[in-house]
Amino acid sequence: MAATKKAAPRKKRGPAEPRGPLPRETRIDQDDPELRSQVALVETSGGAVLAAFRDPYAGRPLLLASLPLRAVEPTAFQRDLSRTHAQRLGAAIVDAGVFLDPIIAVAGAAGFHSPNGRHRLAAAKQLGLRAVTVLVVPDDDLVYRILPLNTEKAHNLRDRSMEVIRMARSLAKDRPKSKESDHATAFESAFLLTLGASYDQRSRFAGSSYQPMLRRVDVFLDGPLPKALRQRDQWATRLVDIDDRVALHIAALQERGFKSPYLRTLVVARCNPVRWIPAKRGQGPPMPLAEALQRMAASVRKFDAGKVRQQDLALVAAVAAEDG
Repeated sequence: MAATKKAAPRKKRGPAEPRGPLPRETRIDQDDPELRSQVALVETSGGAVLAAFRDPYAGRPLLLASLPLRAVEPTAFQRDLSRTHAQRLGAAIVDAGVFLDPIIAVAGAAGFHSPNGRHRLAAAKQLGLRAVTVLVVPDDDLVYRILPLNTEKAHNLRDRSMEVIRMARSLAKDRPKSKESDHATAFESAFLLTLGASYDQRSRFAGSSYQPMLRRVDVFLDGPLPKALRQRDQWATRLVDIDDRVALHIAALQERGFKSPYLRTLVVARCNPVRWIPAKRGQGPPMPLAEALQRMAASVRKFDAGKVRQQDLALVAAVAAEDG
């Protein structure tokens, strides 16, 4: 008779036992022996120590310092610089009127290197900053261990849209006289407002299918924010109605034996009123959003599922894979 295996002990759920320093134990003197070499490196680099403290997990001594921008370099192995992202970040800093986030700077023999601050450093340079606030870390090995610490969930289209529409609704209460266009930097893209309002009405709305069309025709409105949001809600209602009709065509295609995650993409693409209008740099939208929705609704009503061929679906899938 085979011996029965003991069940593996279950991991304890819930919060761990208290650890780390208490708040009053966190602050330490800048002349602490453990910080001596880091303080010296900050000062010889032309910087200034702002504070010294212990981290809340292991109680390790850290420094908050101001360093000349030239004294901090990004590590060579982090993701490549996106000029567009750096420019957007710079614009967001200007709009906020403050550079908030300290940059992690690992102190080493060759100076200070930031394992995750490439874009903030680029934005600071673009804005002409003379200094940056840094969190000085003494551990060289942290340069290679920083990536797992960046565990915030990546924003998908739904997350971004919901965040933007909630921000807009909050601003409409706090600053009702401000225009939607006044907050263009914070909202990032106008189509996120329309999609956010659509997700408000239908949590499982297939926003990514409509993004290509909305991106071409949606612009920020110049009216007061509360009025603009009412307009967004109306457009969202029309989008959800269009998607209801699209769902009927998807069902008809499935009855014909089509099986693919790209059925909605195919139907929406064929009904996209700006699909064949070339996009030209510097030109405005090819038509207003209201007109685009009206044309799209008409196209969806006329859509004939019987005319779809298997090769049409294969082409849509190939294009989608290329875009992804």
